[in-house]
Amino acid sequence: MRIAGLVVALVGAAGSVAQTIGAGARNPSRVLIGLFVLWVLSPFAALGLANWVSKAWSELTRITLYVMTFGLAIGSVFVYGLGASRMRIGKSAVIFVITAPISWLIAATALAIAALISRRRARRHVS
Repeated sequence: MRIAGLVVALVGAAGSVAQTIGAGARNPSRVLIGLFVLWVLSPFAALGLANWVSKAWSELTRITLYVMTFGLAIGSVFVYGLGASRMRIGKSAVIFVITAPISWLIAATALAIAALISRRRARRHVS
């Protein structure tokens, strides 16, 4: 599952970046597009890093990480695709601004809950 999680994170990141670059194609500021690309990549970088260091995590927390990686990769590509189609008709770029922090929040919350549950389970087995 670990390798699959990394692959899915890379594919999700690539798809999200492609949608972001496509949406910003008419924007003359390459710096702004570059900043948006970094912004869009940030949750995937965090998930990739978490996947890399997760060997010592509990099984429940690792499974939660893998599920979050799959869900956020699919969800992000879908949401950024909607955003890119809206940009083509002149709508706001709000989707490209809020999706990354929402992804961070969802992933951090799910992983924190999984870690808390794992710790409680471990304490019960020790007692």
